[in-house]
Formats: sequence, structure tokens, C-alpha cells
Amino acid sequence: MRSVPDLSRLVGRTVERVEARGKNLLISFEGGLTLRTHLRMRGSWHRYAPGEAWRRPATQASAVIETATAVAVCFDAPVVELLDERALSRHAPITGLGPDLLGTTFDTDAAVARLRERDAAALGDVLLDQRAVAGIGNVYKSELAFLAGRDPFAPVSDLDDDALRALLADARRLLRANVRGGARSTRPGGGLWVYGRAGRPCRRCGTPIRVRRQGDLGRLTYWCPRCQPAREAR
Repeated sequence: MRSVPDLSRLVGRTVERVEARGKNLLISFEGGLTLRTHLRMRGSWHRYAPGEAWRRPATQASAVIETATAVAVCFDAPVVELLDERALSRHAPITGLGPDLLGTTFDTDAAVARLRERDAAALGDVLLDQRAVAGIGNVYKSELAFLAGRDPFAPVSDLDDDALRALLADARRLLRANVRGGARSTRPGGGLWVYGRAGRPCRRCGTPIRVRRQGDLGRLTYWCPRCQPAREAR
């Protein structure tokens, strides 16, 4: 059963900062306390006006932050933690993250080095490894491999450093373009290239899009076998 921390310690404290680190949302309060949430596949944050009806049952709320002007509700988050400064500085899920694609600054060389450490692993698996580069989710994994024209099941070693830098530049561009939420888009004019389009024609060449489970977690990977030829085909 999910353990939810006692958030009564936050009552009366001012929110000082809200930031994303990879897929973690950190809400910092005065006095050195930070609320960390990780939504994974099913969690979500909602914002309401005071007194407005919630769109989901209160029994699904993992955390609630109320101010005089707004109510923020976190529903069904599998990870909700309240950390002090010392705990946050030593927290492995945060300190172990790779360079953050949505960070104010992004060290491309450091990110390439981390990807290169995983040369033997499949590109699709490595793009989801937050210890290599933080911020890429399953949708962008498939979209980035398509834009790079790369087989997501081939090893990272198939890409030279320039190709990795170009892929990271695309990742940063797409994530920043979609940071406000809503329907995700990776194409001019909207929509996605391959994700969720199994069996439908590739938007670029017309070949049916394929899908396969990948990695230890069996996440779905979508790709175009013509635009992203396998190593033996190349």
C-alpha cells in the first residue's frame, strides 16, 4: 500500500520554488522542506479555484496544497515524499539523474558521455534511462528515434558523437515546445510521427508503423521499418 507523508508540517509555509528534475516535480517550501512527487504512468496534478469541484474523487488525492487563490491536487501519484535539505541532497532518485534536458543550462558533452557509457545497450532503452539523460519519456523515445532515422533496438554504439548531439538537440527542442501540457506534438502542424500509430501508414513514407515491447519493463516502442532500418538492412 502506498505510504503518504504527513503534510501538516507544510501548513502556513510559503511555496518558494517549483521545478521539474527529470520526471520528478519538486515543490520547495520555506524552512527547507521539499515535496517530491513522481507521477509515473497514472498520476496527475490538477489546479482548481477555491471551492471548485474536483474532476476526480478525493479518495484518489495523494497530496493537496491550498492557498488563498488556488488549490493544487496531486491524484494517484505512486511517489509522494517530504524531504528536508539534508535528505534531498542525498536522495538517490534526484542525485543520480543525468543532465536535465529541461534545465536552464544543459551540458551536452556530459550527456553524450553518459550515453556513451551505455554503448552496448539498445537506443530505446537508454533514452528512457534517467541516469543517462533526464526528461525523456516513452512517447519521446519513439519520436526521437524516428526523427534521427535510427533503429530503436540497435545499440547506442551505432551512433557517433555528432549523431548523439543532434538527437539531444531534438529532445531539448521537443520537450521545451511541449512543456505547457496539452496534446503532445512533434510535427509541424501538430500530432506525432509514430507513437500510437501501429499499423497505420508512416507519415513520411507510407510504410505501416510497427510496435514492439522493449526493455525490462516492456514499454511499447513504435517505429517505421523503412525510415529506421535495422542494422542488417542498412
